[in-house]
Amino acid sequence: MTSTPNDPLDFLNNSQGIQTGAQTDLIQKLLYEIIRVKELITYYDSIPNGAGQLGSSILNELVTEAYNSLVNYDTVLMKKYYDLLLNCD
Repeated sequence: MTSTPNDPLDFLNNSQGIQTGAQTDLIQKLLYEIIRVKELITYYDSIPNGAGQLGSSILNELVTEAYNSLVNYDTVLMKKYYDLLLNCD
């Protein structure tokens, strides 16, 4: 079994975060956005009286679909969900 020289999750291990430049690819960007939006979901879940439940469930669905596009290596859907997650706040 050979090791992969370019680990797509390597940006998670270094303290500099996501790198910009020729090495940055769609998978890294999408993973970064998934992580960022998961933090937003935690924020929405913490809003008192369930006021953030709708936002949380919408973001959960987006994250799930984005992750599925990664698993299926569907680059068209990866780009779509990257753009959608990029605009979540």
